[in-house]
Parts: sequence; C-alpha cells; structure tokens
Amino acid sequence: MSRNSGNGAGLEYGEMGDRLREARMSRGLSLRGLAERLGVSPSLISQVETGRAKPSVSTLYAIVTELGISLDELVYPDARRPSPAPEPAAAAELSGSTMPVGPVQRASDRKSIRLASGVIWERLTTASLPTVDFLYVTYEVGGASSPEQEFQRHGGQEWGYILSGKLGVKIAFDEYVLGPGDAVAFDSGRPHRLFNAGDEPVHAIWFVLGRGPADAAKR
Repeated sequence: MSRNSGNGAGLEYGEMGDRLREARMSRGLSLRGLAERLGVSPSLISQVETGRAKPSVSTLYAIVTELGISLDELVYPDARRPSPAPEPAAAAELSGSTMPVGPVQRASDRKSIRLASGVIWERLTTASLPTVDFLYVTYEVGGASSPEQEFQRHGGQEWGYILSGKLGVKIAFDEYVLGPGDAVAFDSGRPHRLFNAGDEPVHAIWFVLGRGPADAAKR
C-alpha cells in the first residue's frame, strides 16, 4: 500500500500459514485434498502455509469457507472463536458485548494484510469482531479481488465508500466505476469482483456485516 507503508503492524504470513496448516490438518485434509477442493495447485497452498506466498482475496475467502473457520481467525491472532452470523433482523442490533474493549484504533498501529492481488486491508477496530469487518482498503494499480474472469461470493452484506481513485465494481451482470465520494452496498452472496479501474491507487472504507463461514457461499 502506498499510503500506509510505515503505518500499522503488517501480518506475519508465517503465523497465518501456521493457522491455516493447523485448521487443514484438524479436518484431516492433505495439501492436495484442500487444493483440489479450492481449484488451486497444492504448491500454492504449501507456499501460503510456509509464508512464502500471499493469497488473493478470492483464495482467502475460499480457504476459510472450505475449512469452516472465520476470516479473522485465520488472518489475525487476536480473533475470537467464530460465532454464528446474526439473523438479518438482529444484525442492526449488535450487542455492546461484541464491541472491542479499546474504542480507539490509532492509525499508527492498526493491523494490516497485503494480499497477492494488489489489495491491502487495514483493520479499523482494535480487535477482531466475529461477524464484522471494518476496513481501510487499498487497491494498488492493477489490483483486484480476483482474476478478471472470476468472481467471489461469501456470506453477509457489504458497504463501501471511495476516498480516492477509481474502483470498478462488478455485481453479477452489472458493472460500475466509482470515484471519490461514491458509495456502494450489496449482498455479498451475489457474484462480485472489485478492481482498480484507473491509473492511481484506490483508497476506500469498507464495511462487511454477517460475513462468516456458516453461511458463506463458494464462488
């Protein structure tokens, strides 16, 4: 990421790989078995587990969906055990107990992860929350959530607000280009792809509610 290099604490990919290996083995899956289920090569899974490769957004979501773990559980060591996603009617009434103890997340020490596809996520909360992602997202030039002809799907709903740059958004058969001040909201279960549609990095605020392995849908 361009804006935040030097800010925040970057993810240790070896730690994420260790958590991935532990989750895979606890489910009795070999490298080849998991790779076949995800439609990727065993060498890619091996490289992610050893910290030598970064997963793309779509691969990361596919991994947590297949293993039945939460995204935070894989990415952030401070994540709580996954909880069932709230029913739509209850989603707007999140209990105060779900909130992090520390209310203020300073820009200088927020957690971040740089993904293989030119996408950087920075967590805007002091702790992982079971069914909520509140993120500062950067799409580097050429960055995308998935390869050009691929879409992703997962549980939940998401909202995004563009701060700078041009973000391409494909939702099913519809395509949009969002600029600074534009916003988008959609059901994450619909096939979608997000990508940098310009010649400068895209910076955006992103919020996902109800994302969880129990109701996640494979792309």
